Amino acid sequence: MLAGGYGGACFGARPRPVCPVFGREVFQIAMSLLRLYSRILSLLGPEKRLGWLLALGNLLLAVALFAEPILFGRIVDALAAPADAADRLSSVTMLLAAWVGFGVFAVAAGVILGLEADKLSHRRRQVVLTDYFEHVMQLPIAFHGSSHSGRLMKVMLAGTDALWILWLDFFREYFSVAILLIVLLPLSLFLNWPLALILMGLAVVFGIAMTVVVVKTETLQKSVERHYTDLAERASDALGNVALVQSFARVEAEVSDLRRVSDRLLAAQMPVLSWWAIVTVLTRASTTLALLAIFVAGIWLHFNDRASVGDIVTFMNLAGLVVLQLDRFVRFANRVFMEAPRLNEFFAVLDTEPAVRDRPESIEPGRLRGLVEFNAATFSYDGKRPAITDLSVTALPGETIALVGATGAGKSTALALLHRAIDPQAGTVAVDGMDVRGLKLAGLRRNIGVVFQEALLFNRSIADNLKVGKPDATEAELRDAAARAQALDFIEASPQGFDTPVGERGRLLSGGERQRLSIARALLKDPPILILDEATSALDAATEAKVKAALDEVMRERTTFVIAHRLSTVRNATRILVLDQGRVIEQGSFDELVAAGGRFAELAAAQFMAAGDTSPARQGHASDGTTRQSA
Repeated sequence: MLAGGYGGACFGARPRPVCPVFGREVFQIAMSLLRLYSRILSLLGPEKRLGWLLALGNLLLAVALFAEPILFGRIVDALAAPADAADRLSSVTMLLAAWVGFGVFAVAAGVILGLEADKLSHRRRQVVLTDYFEHVMQLPIAFHGSSHSGRLMKVMLAGTDALWILWLDFFREYFSVAILLIVLLPLSLFLNWPLALILMGLAVVFGIAMTVVVVKTETLQKSVERHYTDLAERASDALGNVALVQSFARVEAEVSDLRRVSDRLLAAQMPVLSWWAIVTVLTRASTTLALLAIFVAGIWLHFNDRASVGDIVTFMNLAGLVVLQLDRFVRFANRVFMEAPRLNEFFAVLDTEPAVRDRPESIEPGRLRGLVEFNAATFSYDGKRPAITDLSVTALPGETIALVGATGAGKSTALALLHRAIDPQAGTVAVDGMDVRGLKLAGLRRNIGVVFQEALLFNRSIADNLKVGKPDATEAELRDAAARAQALDFIEASPQGFDTPVGERGRLLSGGERQRLSIARALLKDPPILILDEATSALDAATEAKVKAALDEVMRERTTFVIAHRLSTVRNATRILVLDQGRVIEQGSFDELVAAGGRFAELAAAQFMAAGDTSPARQGHASDGTTRQSA
């Protein structure tokens, strides 16, 4: 196989021989797999000591397995020895006792090692899975924006499953296999070196076959794993948008697309399976040849007084043992190789550094007053075009600051700096005179409530979703927050009340109901700083007026930042910042900005004229004191 594929190039015919290239490729792949498996074992963490004990147990098990065929050969020689019956019986009895002893030890060791390896693998799997989940949840929103949730879930489950099975297989039996083949097999040279060379030749042929297959299939297996990821993303995407799929009659189209991805996966997987089938054939063929060679050579050596019958029996049994261990090693190596792309993907996510994390010297802020200062804060997502440039603004406790501007003007980025979804690349953001980067991240965020434009809800009960804001909230507090957010009526009308499930992403509720729950959640948290990202955008006019009145009442006691596209919602803001391309181009009260006749006045005129009134300065309040809904 090697001669056909590479032999001609190794002996000088070509100007660029491929054998050195092949050798470097083999070395690189081997080192890559060794580094990978070293990383796998490093995840044993505090249970490494148990790992070492299991490794020692595997060493002893390998010795016991290696001793059994040797003792069998010695028993045969003892039976054939020209001694009296008493001496032969004594020798055979001692050898049988040793053989039984090693056999019992091998059985007991195998059971204990298997049980302890199973327990260890399951324990560490759960720990690593939880650590991965915690790590991913701490990664920045930008990372999640570019990584499909279906992919992250697939990477977590596939990666931890691979770790579990490789830990289990390694400590249950395959470490003893490696010891037997690498360490103990060469010791057979001291028993009978000609027969030992034949036995070792079997292992060498197998090693060459394995090397060729690994090199041939490395790139192919990476492609297979990419198809698996595509399959997970495609299925997750369709299931997550099942309403869209059904409403646009795309069920057949989505199924067809998934089938095409599956077909590509199968087409990529088949060549890999074919190569490993070749390894199996070669292993079995070399096994048969090795047994035949040992038997023939053993007979020749025996008639030349260089091998006893016991030696032949020993090496025939060793050959059977080596064949069994090689078969196991093939399956283990195959599994490591097949799992390598999944594990590399798993470790790539695990090695992703969170852009925002606690500093070693960060402090727990307790409850803050709500003084917020942006001091020349600057941030760019791509390092070329700034999303926010030299933002400087101070919000006193209890003030309401509104941010308006076109999409992409930097409104959301500015407030992302406040609750540390990202950190400024220049300048600072401070709360109560303290740089937010010097505060514990969890402590800072406990002081900030956010109501997103898109209501984000867990697939849990209404009560569970509200308690995200305050886990120890009482029923009375839940009812109060729901009532202030105008959500109590529809909650009480539900069959299970606060125990009513909301469905995945709140799909069992209307848009307005979802938004009112998210407002109630923020009210329940009762933070000194509040961020409203178009918090009333999903409400009808009547409900918006009620919720706005409730929010106005709560906002008087806390620092509030409002992102607004509908200018009527910020009529009473303490100060309005008009952003354009990351810069504040205007700021002032509603009336001041309208009177100035600048960008804000143009936006206000356009919105209010669309609503049927050409005088924006008079907009904002109806005769009953509630805020009008603009177009």
